[in-house]
Amino acid sequence: MEFHVYEASNQQPKRRKPINHSKDSIFITPFDLPFELINEILLNLPVKSLMKFKSVSKSWLFLISSAEFINTHLNLSVNNKDFKRHKLLLRFDPPYCSLQDCSFSSLFSCSVTEAFDLDYPVKNCNKFLSIVGSVNGLICVAIEEKYLLIWNPSIRKCNKLPDSRAGMNCYLYGFGYDEIHDDYWVVTGFRSWNSCKVDIYSVNKDSWRSIDDFPSGVLFMKSGVFVNGKLHWAYSAVQSVISYDAWSVISINLPDGKWGKVEQPCYGKGVFDFTMGVLGGDLSVFCNYERIRADVWVLKEYGVKESWTKMFTINLPYDPVGYQCCPLFCLSNKGGILFQFGSTFMIYNPKDDSIRYSEITCYNAFYEAYIFIESLVWPISTKPRMQQQPRLEKLR
Repeated sequence: MEFHVYEASNQQPKRRKPINHSKDSIFITPFDLPFELINEILLNLPVKSLMKFKSVSKSWLFLISSAEFINTHLNLSVNNKDFKRHKLLLRFDPPYCSLQDCSFSSLFSCSVTEAFDLDYPVKNCNKFLSIVGSVNGLICVAIEEKYLLIWNPSIRKCNKLPDSRAGMNCYLYGFGYDEIHDDYWVVTGFRSWNSCKVDIYSVNKDSWRSIDDFPSGVLFMKSGVFVNGKLHWAYSAVQSVISYDAWSVISINLPDGKWGKVEQPCYGKGVFDFTMGVLGGDLSVFCNYERIRADVWVLKEYGVKESWTKMFTINLPYDPVGYQCCPLFCLSNKGGILFQFGSTFMIYNPKDDSIRYSEITCYNAFYEAYIFIESLVWPISTKPRMQQQPRLEKLR
């Protein structure tokens, strides 16, 4: 099985006709306006437009490609309370094995949102893929539970990571960002007899290393939740779990690779399904009690057990099909919380305890949904081993 790097075409743009600078002209050159104003205008444009405007002039190419511009544009996107630069990635199970995306902000404002086919690295290759995680517009994808890619769908760049343990299937994943060292990390876990072997990959170093003494047990979630510079999983040291007392929240700190446990609150009595996520930048837990009601807990101050707060108790709607209600843990500017409910979405309003539904029009019921941000971020420099590789057309 062979992977190749692909990216958007680097061909020179066709020669353009001279720009008309009349009053009615909608075009501007870099010299028509002060640099500060041009910079401000460009920062408020979507990535698709910025990729086109790179060909306007060398100065615009330099500006849009600069680290300062990319980081500022990313911060504006992350902090946009209307989610105008957020997208929803939909993953479909076999036999479709495909991805679609749609506008995320429209889920809060429209009852129906249209999804579109997405061009991605292994499209039409009939390979099983899963999403490891998304940070700063980058998406980590696992192919056949063996091969890992880092992909930015907004700028159409992708890179395959070197194999950590050849021939072994991963049972644990994670994708995170180290803000201090400006480095992205991928975590993989492999079962070996009665132990768990965990490797961690640095994008800056382009290499893997092993984490020692990682606990062996049962994981309730394959992909880790990234919060506060750490990746988190729900874990149990025993095979049979009947209450929350039997499992823990374990974490791996980036980049030192040290693992630890997060103390949990007293959830109360009863058996419930457990889901972790991020709400407002804080580690959150969704406790689903037999699909009748759900509690949402938030760790207000990381590392302080007493700061766990039960934010909401939600009465779940009747579900004859038996879908698992999974939160996307996204808080809108009006206070609504988005939940995935099968192939539809629910927006819960804690102010009046109401629930409304939003649907996505797509060719088949999707299996999972992930939020990602449109960004220009691409941390992987071109290395000698990549330069001789052609663009990726398909996975052979």
